[in-house]
Amino acid sequence: MRKEEKGKIIEGLVEEIRSYPHFYITDTSGLNAANTSALRRLCFEKNIKLVVTKNTLLKKALENECFNGKYKDLYESLKTSTSVMFSTEGNAPAKLIKEFRKKTKLERPLLKAAYAEECVYVGADLLDSLVAIKTRYELIGDVVALLQSPAKNVVSALQSGKHLLAGLVKTLSEREK
Repeated sequence: MRKEEKGKIIEGLVEEIRSYPHFYITDTSGLNAANTSALRRLCFEKNIKLVVTKNTLLKKALENECFNGKYKDLYESLKTSTSVMFSTEGNAPAKLIKEFRKKTKLERPLLKAAYAEECVYVGADLLDSLVAIKTRYELIGDVVALLQSPAKNVVSALQSGKHLLAGLVKTLSEREK
């Protein structure tokens, strides 16, 4: 491969990294043509972009994209065959991997590392954690619900006790006379 071709591939990977807030580095080696086709079809259905790339080109793209080194923990996972799953949802690729493994009864694709919800995850053992990860909007919704709960309880208590409170005020006002 010539240097110009490598440069174009690196630029394409940088664009993908910029376009998608989450990406998973996986190993899909060992899948036959039918399983690879099924995986690509499932990725398409779930709006996940699957790209097979060389480790050195992906490393260069990660280095070009980030000057503060936020991806440097991912470099150790860039060994053997590499496929990258780009997604707009943090846990969608993890769910897809689990679903595909369950359906095919294979151990591939193998999770090597992930960048999801602005955090780096390294290792196949974190797949279950990534499936359970909540999006930023889900977490904000949970916080809002927790903050609203005490206020709703106070309002509900005041509304249910308004007759009691009105009766109490009336009794106290009559007692003073």
